[in-house]
Amino acid sequence: MTQPSITLDRSSPVPLYFQVAEQLERAIVAGEIAAGERLDNEISMARDLGLSRPTMRQAIQVLVDKGMLVRRRGVGTQVVQGRVRRQVELTSLFDDLSAAGHHPQTRVLSCERLEADPEIAEELQLGVGTLVWSVRRLRLIGDQPLAVMHNVLPASLVDLTGVDLEHEGLYATLRATGLAIRVARQRIGARRADEADADLLGESVGAPLLTMQRTAYDDSGHAVEYGRHAYRPDLYSFDMTLVDR
Repeated sequence: MTQPSITLDRSSPVPLYFQVAEQLERAIVAGEIAAGERLDNEISMARDLGLSRPTMRQAIQVLVDKGMLVRRRGVGTQVVQGRVRRQVELTSLFDDLSAAGHHPQTRVLSCERLEADPEIAEELQLGVGTLVWSVRRLRLIGDQPLAVMHNVLPASLVDLTGVDLEHEGLYATLRATGLAIRVARQRIGARRADEADADLLGESVGAPLLTMQRTAYDDSGHAVEYGRHAYRPDLYSFDMTLVDR
């Protein structure tokens, strides 16, 4: 665990919690406390600085609200990776993370051929019961879980048997087969983490998650992929540019 050097000026009109938060922020920005490092627990830090526990908790909360620290169940207070800001464009998360200089890791949770239920059949313009590939993956940055991804593709378009989706992006795999994804309909929203999400993402049950649903189409207008993803909001956001018409 990390105990950064903090000096308090008790004669200053600046509140003590803010002095602590400001110095912790500087240490994180300067790289003195690296992403992924854990801070000493609040009780120890408060004792060492001669502060009350509520004052120390308030200082930590300032940086939690800024997305620089995260409190994780069973882990403690940890410096987070820089938040991934994704442009709302027709790209894959794997491609975006790689282009931003991150080193994404993927854990394949399941990859199986199933019969399309009514929701999937409607999104992919298929008959109910048509065979589809259903792929569930956990995407990580370093050792930090970022997103739970569920993608469904018509089995007639691509054979995922033997494809190493832990090291190859799904869109890159589709492009390699000659499929050209030209347009997509995307919906961004939020929901609360269920027990499965919480376990995979290291969150509490009921914690807010950022969500995205996307149906992608090829240059002939045929639906080729339907995705439902859930992201940790402390590590991820969507960026949009709005233009007046």
